[in-house]
Amino acid sequence: MASSASLQRFLPPYPHAAASRCRPPGVRARPVQSSTVSAPSSSTPAADEAVSAERLEPRVEQREGRYWVLKEKYRTGLNPQEKVKLGKEPMSLFMEGGIKELAKMPMEEIEADKLSKEDIDVRLKWLGLFHRRKHQYGRFMMRLKLPNGVTTSEQTRYLASVIEAYGKEGCADVTTRQNWQIRGVTLPDVPAILDGLNAVGLTSLQSGMDNVRNPVGNPLAGIDPDEIVDTRSYTNLLSSYITSNFQGNPTITNLPRKWNVCVIGSHDLYEHPHINDLAYMPAVKGGKFGFNLLVGGFISPKRWEEALPLDAWVPGDDIIPVCKAVLEAYRDLGTRGNRQKTRMMWLIDELGMEAFRSEVEKRMPNGVLERAAPDDLIDKKWQRRDYLGVHPQKQEGMSYVGLHVPVGRVQAADMFELARLADEYGSGELRLTVEQNIVIPNVKDEKVEALLAEPLLQKFSPQPSLLLKGLVACTGNQFCGQAIIETKQRALLVTSQVEKLVSVPRAVRMHWTGCPNSCGQVQVADIGFMGCLTKDSAGKIVEAADIFVGGRVGSDSHLAGVYKKSVPCDELAPIVADILVERFGAVRREREEDEE
Repeated sequence: MASSASLQRFLPPYPHAAASRCRPPGVRARPVQSSTVSAPSSSTPAADEAVSAERLEPRVEQREGRYWVLKEKYRTGLNPQEKVKLGKEPMSLFMEGGIKELAKMPMEEIEADKLSKEDIDVRLKWLGLFHRRKHQYGRFMMRLKLPNGVTTSEQTRYLASVIEAYGKEGCADVTTRQNWQIRGVTLPDVPAILDGLNAVGLTSLQSGMDNVRNPVGNPLAGIDPDEIVDTRSYTNLLSSYITSNFQGNPTITNLPRKWNVCVIGSHDLYEHPHINDLAYMPAVKGGKFGFNLLVGGFISPKRWEEALPLDAWVPGDDIIPVCKAVLEAYRDLGTRGNRQKTRMMWLIDELGMEAFRSEVEKRMPNGVLERAAPDDLIDKKWQRRDYLGVHPQKQEGMSYVGLHVPVGRVQAADMFELARLADEYGSGELRLTVEQNIVIPNVKDEKVEALLAEPLLQKFSPQPSLLLKGLVACTGNQFCGQAIIETKQRALLVTSQVEKLVSVPRAVRMHWTGCPNSCGQVQVADIGFMGCLTKDSAGKIVEAADIFVGGRVGSDSHLAGVYKKSVPCDELAPIVADILVERFGAVRREREEDEE
């Protein structure tokens, strides 16, 4: 069982708030025997060879007992982001109150100074703030930490009040890491917003750039009759460690690149372990519950790899020390040159898995890391379930209701209504999912019918069409400066066009991402669309997409490959219809009409 007390010895040595309150996890007693879940990597890690002592020398050092910086001898050939970190410690904006002074400065003054300009464009990402310089100059997106996707009606109302104040500039998104992003924020408001977040038990700290992203867990944790383990206390502990209970944890804020973590709680693998840098897979060893570990999964513009077994098992009590050890090995040894080759899998490739494992082991508190349990508890024959709609909970007389949020976009009015529904029909709680949807748990069975009749459920349907229910889309170029194409409205339009051409026998997951960074995770989709530009038949430059096909989630996970490149967006619908007929059993609409 995860313990809040066990967290304290792994936090930085300065005052921090009380640990997050979290319920202890319930472990399902009946184990399901199966082999460890991992798909083969598309690139075999380098064979383990002797790694020189010089290569294993940490490349960072602690300064002034707080921040970690790159040693002088390793400061050649750095990427621009590393140079920004050397120019000024990003965490100082939060830990030393720099954000308060920055928020008082007019934009003209900020732009005139190199350091302050870097602050708003780069360093504020350590506070979860992303300047929308290209499309919303002077406004920011703010990304929240929301472990396990669990949030309250009070928190939802607060976020709604923030975006409501920005009128048409304000909105929010459910992300593919099970958290909220709010849009339209202006810099002078940031200190007050940060105070408001803290007051309702939220933080945006360390949610961007070279930090640990939101810890993902089972969206049905604690309410699913078939869960293996309740992931909530584990993800809460991870989040508490990562941010040092909202105070900032500078021991892990200077990573070579971003880093993702998840805890698996069900056979459905809703958490997508194969694309996380560290995934905890429930497993019993010696009669004790714990986790086998997968490491190195990631998606990037030029390479995507599935997580591989570390050949390690930890008791449930040790999720924090092993997370700390993996992070410190990556922080200490990862390269900081070519930004496209700095994710943790590149380090694993270079050292070899056994050498990487050894570096993790030496950073464990007692210098020991147990070998993996022979089997994990995931049933590889399990059919992944649909959480949308009404489903019975493990609590008698209660149900959860999964709502489809079209491409994850919500307005202030929607958030206020979601909070009201959570209070009126549930327990004041909402769950966010990596597919950008929302679950209302703890609805008494006698209230289900009234909930389904609520007007908001016409927009956020519990029973969307088979193609809509698996639709995911990143921000796109409406707000994101890196996105090449518009995604959210385009995704809805193309899906509507395809539905007029074919009918499908089952849900097909279609993901859209506006650029190769793949925030929309197209490589895990049945059919994925990655934004690009191309010339149409008339020679005009138009928005287009590379089409990916073949991604799978669940116990037989597999990442997709490129099916066709540079297809103009206006020409996508018939090609997608063909793919659905050829590979997913779809039937053309005209054939249906002919048969009738």
